[in-house]
Amino acid sequence: MGDELDARLKAYEGLKAVVAGVGRDPVNAPMIRHWCEAMGDTGAAYEGPDAVAPPTMLQVWTMGGLAGHAARTDRTARTGGAGRTEAYDELLALLDEAGCTSVVATDSEQEYLRPLRPGDEITFDVVIESVSARKTTKLGSGYFVTTRMDVRVGAELAGTHRFRILKYAPARHKPKPPRPRPVVNRDNAGFWEGVAQHRLLIQRCTGCATLRHPWLPGCNACGCPDWDTVEAGGEGTVYSYVVMHHPPFPAFAPPYAVALIELTEGVRIVSNVIGVPYDKVRIGMPVRLVFHSYDDELVLPVFKAEEVAA
Repeated sequence: MGDELDARLKAYEGLKAVVAGVGRDPVNAPMIRHWCEAMGDTGAAYEGPDAVAPPTMLQVWTMGGLAGHAARTDRTARTGGAGRTEAYDELLALLDEAGCTSVVATDSEQEYLRPLRPGDEITFDVVIESVSARKTTKLGSGYFVTTRMDVRVGAELAGTHRFRILKYAPARHKPKPPRPRPVVNRDNAGFWEGVAQHRLLIQRCTGCATLRHPWLPGCNACGCPDWDTVEAGGEGTVYSYVVMHHPPFPAFAPPYAVALIELTEGVRIVSNVIGVPYDKVRIGMPVRLVFHSYDDELVLPVFKAEEVAA
């Protein structure tokens, strides 16, 4: 039965998942500005008359928004914009029938071939690149489905975006898993070493003294690869936040607030706000850094509200 299902799933490899998709909006300066503000990216290439879009915005121009691609503008209808194919819906339905009713995004990869500039009209196609054999993971057993999106301006390929999900049958009767561990690499190891010592370290460029977070191998203001650190004082405010309701994840208990905290030093960090109900978190709320131990091994910087909104 398993081999038969694997063979049926493999038959979808190479089929289209989206055909003739059209970006809901052209590449535009306001979205570039909002992205750079949110990311704290002050690169000179992203503003002015010769501005280009940050390469990592590649997927942004293909998103349908809350209304989805079916409700796009007349421009979409005129250019033949289409949605998800029957083949992709059939693939997902087949996985649902096999008991793989849960889904989680696992990773994505992007390749940039051409700069995107304000005014560029985006089109895209998505192909089902691969479906794995059944795999067993901590979440449950299921299948990894990889799609490849080709993003174009006219006939010119601007970039590709590979996106991988796990469609799985949730594991049953297992203890609550521990909170996920942060990914530590050579670029951010110093940050996590500081956290282990209950210190929130911020990178500082030794070339232009610009502070930056998250940690990067080089300065995004002047390009200098050399840096040292300063320790955050711990005071900040809620710059923005979202309340997570879905999807539920075994290590967390929704709803909860995820906030973008602006430190007094001027950089921003994503973390949780504690000491106040999720529905009392407000933009501008003053918060103070604390270090919370989630288990014997995991310590994370979080922020405690210094006042509760009425």
